[in-house]
Amino acid sequence: MPSYLERRQIRYPLYGLIAVILVLLGILSYYNMIAGGIGYLLTGLLIYFIFQMNYKMKKETEAYISTLSYRVKKVGEEALMEMPIGIMLINDDYYIEWTNPFISSCFHEDTLVGRSLYDVADTLVPLIKQEVETEIITLNDRKFRVIHKSEERLLYFFDVTEQTEIEKMYHDERTVISIIYLDNYDELTQGMDDQTKSSLNNLVTSILNKWATNNGVFLKRVSSERFIGVFNEHILHLLEKGKFSILDEVRETTSKQNVPLTLSVGVGTGVSSLPELGSQAQSSLDLALGRGGDQVAIKLPNGKVKFYGGKTNPVEKRTRVRARVISHALKELIIESDKVMIMGHKNPDMDAIGSAIGILKVAQMNNREGFIVVNKQEIDTGVRRMMEEIRHNEDLYERFISPEQAYEIASDDTLLVVVDTHKPSMVIDERLLHRIENVVVIDHHRRGEEFLKNPLLVYMEPYASSTAELVTELLEYQPKNGKIQMLEATALLAGIIVDTKSFTLRTGSRTFDAASYLRSHGADTVLVQRFLKEDVTTYIKRARIIENVYFYRDGIVIARADEEEECDQVLIAQAADTLLTMDGVSASFVISKRADNLIGISARSLGEVNVQVIMEHLEGGGHLTNAATQLQNISLGEAEYMLKSAIDDYLEGGNKE
Repeated sequence: MPSYLERRQIRYPLYGLIAVILVLLGILSYYNMIAGGIGYLLTGLLIYFIFQMNYKMKKETEAYISTLSYRVKKVGEEALMEMPIGIMLINDDYYIEWTNPFISSCFHEDTLVGRSLYDVADTLVPLIKQEVETEIITLNDRKFRVIHKSEERLLYFFDVTEQTEIEKMYHDERTVISIIYLDNYDELTQGMDDQTKSSLNNLVTSILNKWATNNGVFLKRVSSERFIGVFNEHILHLLEKGKFSILDEVRETTSKQNVPLTLSVGVGTGVSSLPELGSQAQSSLDLALGRGGDQVAIKLPNGKVKFYGGKTNPVEKRTRVRARVISHALKELIIESDKVMIMGHKNPDMDAIGSAIGILKVAQMNNREGFIVVNKQEIDTGVRRMMEEIRHNEDLYERFISPEQAYEIASDDTLLVVVDTHKPSMVIDERLLHRIENVVVIDHHRRGEEFLKNPLLVYMEPYASSTAELVTELLEYQPKNGKIQMLEATALLAGIIVDTKSFTLRTGSRTFDAASYLRSHGADTVLVQRFLKEDVTTYIKRARIIENVYFYRDGIVIARADEEEECDQVLIAQAADTLLTMDGVSASFVISKRADNLIGISARSLGEVNVQVIMEHLEGGGHLTNAATQLQNISLGEAEYMLKSAIDDYLEGGNKE
């Protein structure tokens, strides 16, 4: 480091000052020799001391720098060798060239030099090959954050074991709120005497309290049919491992008492705000109830939902009070609107078209203009036959319009009724959902995670055989301003017959009541059979698919169509239905290419296997016994592999969406 006197900023002014002093002393000596001599002496002494001090400071600075350099070097060496940070140098062949003592001690070795990473820590090799900059890995029961410097072939290891444990402890201790609901409590206790009801309450409370005590859950009954449970995420993980066995315990225990009570549980987790947890728990419970109950719904922070249970079909409600209330509410909404648009799902089936015709009749009974939105190029053979029959009825046929026409004539006061689906991605035209604010949903499918936003009215009953059954009940409570025509009644009956497989599946007493009501209004069963007829070619194609069937797991069969074969969704579904009638088959899955370049999968079961959960794993949905999905940008083989994985995941306990 240069002396301060050697710097230009100081040196030149100092030399100038000395020169000025010498000149002044020269002038003083001219007039007074003694005074001038004394001045020269003092100035010389002062200059001497200045340069002497500068020299001394220079030596001290050099000595300090030399000492500091030594200390810094020593600290660097000690940091490299002694600090709890691992450092490893490797070569291109993944052999270790050098490590500091810390990382060697972590492997309980004196030295790792010359060893291969494949022998020492093979988990590091993929990280290096993929040029991952940072990753947390486990080495000898310790967690390390590894930082990879690819250019220097250098690895840093930071021990984060304690940090990871603290994070895990934090996540495990986070609060979870659950709402436990007795699905059919009101229905079961309606005709009970006080003693029997009290006995049932004691039984259920005893089962739940024992379960809560054994699992560390705080449980509080807040009403006759509702409990609140509070626990933490660690307990939630344990309950998930046991697949919420409390569902089975309550169902089986109460069934022995001839009162088959089921539970639905909504769980809120993953957030720290208690109000938000409560809101999530209620939302999850609504989802579980919308899917038919007897299950647990867990809404995750990322928007995904896990489901456990759902092993029983929804119980049919004995009273029609809700149907009457919904019918009157729908009537008010129709009266307040200027016109009514009715829209089903893409590639509509008999149920979608039949229920749409039923809602059209409801609109006409309330003196409002109604239109059914349909894409006539995307209908199957049975619906096409129905449309040919409708063509002969001009008043009804002109009510069918395209999505483009619907978009043009829709106004701010238009009411949109969505039937036979509740998913925005499944409707015929999503633009109408954004164009029309007033939306009503009528559906019989179990509620999925995806749902229409902010509907004015929702009528979803998973117990119902079909949407046509629900609409028929709504019709019964509407003003008798117009008689139901034969063709309208037949269309509704066709929807019921198709979805119940001619009254063999998901059929309750109210299904027959609805069919009886339609039959009394002229529904023609022979005409329905004409709609449902199939040609010989279709029969042969279905037989070819069934020919490829094989048992994948106990009671579960899979049939895959040939690579070059293209089948419509109806044919795939029919093949799955046919397989279900075979001896030893409890669930059937059929995979085939479709004409729209999608891979279609139809799933059917007799109730032992929840095919809805399996199809939801593949972005599909449906009912416990009847579900489907469509996959894009994959081959038949890939779809078959994904299906097998979903079945394995379901059977091994991963009932999730």
